[in-house]
Amino acid sequence: MNTKKRIFISSVQKELELERAAVAGLISTDPFLLQYCTPVLFEKEPPPPHPASRPYLASLRGCAVYVLLIANKYGHPDEGISAMHHEYRLAQELQLPTIVFLKGATDASRSEDTIELIKEIKQAGHSYKRFHDREDLKPEMLRALLRILTEEFGVEATGTEVDEGEHQIESASAFEAAVLSDVTAASLDQDLLAAFNQRLNAGDTDHAGLSAAEALHARGLAIRGDTCDTYLATAGAFVLFGLHPAHRFPQCEILVDAYDDIRITGRPKGQLNINAPLPRTLEQVLKFIDDHTFHPRRVVGLNNIRLDEYPVAALREALLNAVAHRSYDDASRKVFVRIFRDRIEIASPGYPLKPLTLAKLRRGGYRPCSRNPLIAQTLAALDKMEQRGSGFARMRDAMLDHGLSEAKIDQQDGFFVVTLPGPDGNYDRIKTPTNIQVLVSAAVEARLTERQHRMMLALVQGEVLTSKICQERFKVSAPVIFADFQKLIEEGLVERIGAGRATRYILRPRAES
Repeated sequence: MNTKKRIFISSVQKELELERAAVAGLISTDPFLLQYCTPVLFEKEPPPPHPASRPYLASLRGCAVYVLLIANKYGHPDEGISAMHHEYRLAQELQLPTIVFLKGATDASRSEDTIELIKEIKQAGHSYKRFHDREDLKPEMLRALLRILTEEFGVEATGTEVDEGEHQIESASAFEAAVLSDVTAASLDQDLLAAFNQRLNAGDTDHAGLSAAEALHARGLAIRGDTCDTYLATAGAFVLFGLHPAHRFPQCEILVDAYDDIRITGRPKGQLNINAPLPRTLEQVLKFIDDHTFHPRRVVGLNNIRLDEYPVAALREALLNAVAHRSYDDASRKVFVRIFRDRIEIASPGYPLKPLTLAKLRRGGYRPCSRNPLIAQTLAALDKMEQRGSGFARMRDAMLDHGLSEAKIDQQDGFFVVTLPGPDGNYDRIKTPTNIQVLVSAAVEARLTERQHRMMLALVQGEVLTSKICQERFKVSAPVIFADFQKLIEEGLVERIGAGRATRYILRPRAES
């Protein structure tokens, strides 16, 4: 198993907080870097088990690459030099591959100590790149990290992977990275944050021991506030975990309508406006669809199966693509979900990003890219979606496996539209899922007598049985039928209700699969 290279990001923390978050976010969202690297920001590292005079140096010792970002400030001296300077010197002592970036076109506004540090860097033979802001820092940082991985560790990205990373940076919207100075991580949905943190911690020692807020910070979804335990959320974090994100960003509201007709009418049979964190939004939409679509019953063996009119896997895929890849910069448009008699339409603002086209999406095998890599990557971390460019192929397969026609994709009036054709009343088309949970397993069925089998079949088909009905139907005595029902009760298949002459038997209720 490949061990990820730990990339230590050094700077004066508060001065370059946004840039630090941008580099961490780049490493956490670029498909290639994510495979081989993990960002290390000292402020998010768990505290050392024993007292240490310079705990930040202990974090650096476990890293494979050192990244230094320098702006104007030098930092508070710690026995003569700043923490940043200590980190730089230890990185050289450890002979770590070093990447240096200077913010600003000139050194005129830098402190004297900072200028002395830059001189030391030059004398050591290190070159450096200048950058203006975090947006032009990201592509240069990507190239520098790819070069280090190749030259120092023999890990080389393919041309396709390089293009994919550069294109993702170019196409990414600035919306999700914007910092909300009045929204702290503590004001977000704490249950969802805990689930997110747990997913990051699972099998990942680099995130072990982080708080939920620190996990956001590690993923570039928050920056540190004025105090050490305060983290300010980005717009991406607010959309993902904010209790009511549409109160601030109206475009985050999702509108869901259900109609009995094949077109929009003035009398929908159901409507819902959803303003909730993205993971909860997805579940609310799926529940609305479940409540407003038909669920035919089918008898399979001794099982009465509840079927779905549409495959949940295809619905979930279409919804995830709608919220993860939509244009959040368009504040005037919302995601629409419309249930018609013969289809479901899911429309999201924004056309596919270039070089993606409808033809490429229909063909499959395209390189994935997203306007919102932080949002998409977080949904992937929550196991809500994957990022391999196979979403539409999986949606197509789910529809065909369900017995329906494949989904259609189109673009219209500024919206990307996914249409899922339904059975339109012909429910015989729907296939019984092969992995569906059944009430009566083959092993249990094998233990039943022929008469018990016929009794179960009658119950599955909706009958309510009594001892008298079964005595007359099967021409046997009351004790024999009583023993049959006892067997079915012991197997967990049947419940006895009522008493005396009112005693009757029904299928034992079970949770829907």
